[in-house]
Amino acid sequence: MKIALTGGTGKLGTNVLKYLRDAGHEVTNFDRAGVRGSGFLLVDLTDYGAVVSALSGVRDGAYPTGATPYDAVVHLAAIPAPNIVSDAETFHNNALVSFNVLHAATRLGIRNIVFASSETILGLPYITPPPYIPVDEAVELPESVYSLNKLLEEKQAEQLARWYPDLKIVGLRFSNVMDVADYAAFPAFDADATLRKWNLWGYIDARDAAQAVLKGLEHSEPGFETFVIASPDTVMTRPNAELVAEVFPGVEVRGELGVNDTMLSIDKARRVLGYDPQHTWRDHV
Repeated sequence: MKIALTGGTGKLGTNVLKYLRDAGHEVTNFDRAGVRGSGFLLVDLTDYGAVVSALSGVRDGAYPTGATPYDAVVHLAAIPAPNIVSDAETFHNNALVSFNVLHAATRLGIRNIVFASSETILGLPYITPPPYIPVDEAVELPESVYSLNKLLEEKQAEQLARWYPDLKIVGLRFSNVMDVADYAAFPAFDADATLRKWNLWGYIDARDAAQAVLKGLEHSEPGFETFVIASPDTVMTRPNAELVAEVFPGVEVRGELGVNDTMLSIDKARRVLGYDPQHTWRDHV
């Protein structure tokens, strides 16, 4: 596929860019920063006209025949978390950028879109306990302006898919993205169960996150679907039953928790997308 990737210079984006290229796809990184040259295009994603122009695929030097249009869009670009800038700036930037990218893509006839949603929709940081554990895609409890915007992005995608019956949009609710270098800090979490309770002790290895993006692109069913994407285990060596009893007593447990299995359910992603995470922090510490 010929893929337009927004935010390919970020932590998640660099892993996705490599993974998709290694899988044989032609990927252009649309971002406001990056290494100039083949495969990078400097684009102000807050400018709708610039987004339309970039996604059209037409470039100087491609005349008179033009250029091959993009087959798919992977939209990762965003202010990536709450409290980096003001709430208002976070919302204004992320809402505008997502509208520009998704709307422009559909108007240009691109019918394969994957975008980064967020685990924050699931009720993070769990000042109010989750309704049940493990949490799944049915939970929609945004507790910050950042997560409110992510939920609205999902609703936008849902309606775009309704407008265009041949459109496929996949929203991936990524957990806290980690590279191998981050894993050295994990053993210290065991000393205090509350340090990582804010996302039910979850994480996602960036390489498995990239796999989920490719699985989303390969998913063929039209319409909109959202998926929780996490690693198959927690950041803890302490058993799940002990953690839940200490931090979330009284919360309903649905099914088996396992000893260290993720409490951010990835069952739907496994079943529908064929998501098969291969990496765990335990192999590196």
